[in-house]
Amino acid sequence: MARVLDIEQCLLLLELDPPFEKRDVQLARRRQAKVWHPDLAPPGRQLAHERHLKAINEAADELERLAETSRGGRVSANAVKVSAAAARKARAEEGQRAYEAAQRRQAADTDRATNDPFGARVPDHSVVHRYARCLSYPEWGVGTVSGIYFTGDGEDVQQWARVRFQLGVRTVPADSLQFVDFSRPDPAAERVQRFVTAAQHATAEGDHALAARRLIYARDAEPRNALVLRLLMLAFWQAGELDAAARAVRDWARVEPGRPAPQRFAARIYEDMGALDLACEAALRAASHAPEDADAWERVGRLRLRLMDRSGAIDALQRARRLGPSVEGLLDLALALALAGDLGGELTACEQATLLAPGSPVAWSRYAHALARTDRVGDALAAAERAHELDASDAEVVELLERLRSATPRVLPAA
Repeated sequence: MARVLDIEQCLLLLELDPPFEKRDVQLARRRQAKVWHPDLAPPGRQLAHERHLKAINEAADELERLAETSRGGRVSANAVKVSAAAARKARAEEGQRAYEAAQRRQAADTDRATNDPFGARVPDHSVVHRYARCLSYPEWGVGTVSGIYFTGDGEDVQQWARVRFQLGVRTVPADSLQFVDFSRPDPAAERVQRFVTAAQHATAEGDHALAARRLIYARDAEPRNALVLRLLMLAFWQAGELDAAARAVRDWARVEPGRPAPQRFAARIYEDMGALDLACEAALRAASHAPEDADAWERVGRLRLRLMDRSGAIDALQRARRLGPSVEGLLDLALALALAGDLGGELTACEQATLLAPGSPVAWSRYAHALARTDRVGDALAAAERAHELDASDAEVVELLERLRSATPRVLPAA
């Protein structure tokens, strides 16, 4: 019989209710002994009665000791309640520790079965080089080779190595190992190439967080390697770690201060972070490094427009239009001019967008809405019909068409 754990179980065994004294416990012991004495047991049940009576005696001894140490020799119901709660909490904590230990053992067994299938097998080949690293996972560091094993027959034979790394034992293909000679220093360029290759494999598998962790090792080997910093920025950005991506792109910009590419990426990252002022500053630096790039000036104009800097947005977008107009840039310029109250400039920008992309329903819709605010009802109606012809699902164009048709003056036909 397991040892009684708390006062509540003792009371249950003795069929005793609190409050109680030592005399109450003695009387309860006698009552239970008359019921559960082995001499009173039916044939074949003597052992069960004996074990139950032993548990009753242990519970009675514990309650008697508790009554003797209590004030006034009496144990109150509140004391029983508090003691029972403490015992339940202790049992829960002990159960949680046991569960966590079982989970750790199960995880260790699973890890051993997955990564160390040759643990109980004698090596098939002696080891000449003791220390090696895995080229596929260089972040594991240098491990100790404990044995070489072979599986398969004929042309399908495969060679394995059992290596003990810091994170545990791993069984890896022998051809993915690079043996280490500690008498020669490991060049930084080799470490960079090793971790960049591993990061590219992780990126191809879609694990951008793992690629970023591997590229951190490459950056530590060569902190001013522009390629590593660019790949690290992309890995952090694709993994959703925007703060880390912003730090990486700033490091890249310090290494290559005259290139516009770091500033372009910085503008996009800051925009994703919601820091529009920093994004606008980075986009302006990118445009200043490449003053003939119309896309760079368009990004500056869009960001200034989001910051409600209408005049600055108009200047940047007009400069982009002079360098190389695009439909998106012209429509953004039209929006900025409309917010500034320049209806003529808005009409011109929208008309240029329709000329640049005659098949764009968005350009024709914007042009029709701009014309509708003037007295050129016929031109607005023609532009709206063209937009509806290109995209009949646009509800705003349908509503504009109805409004323009109702406003078109009716003329009597000629005799």
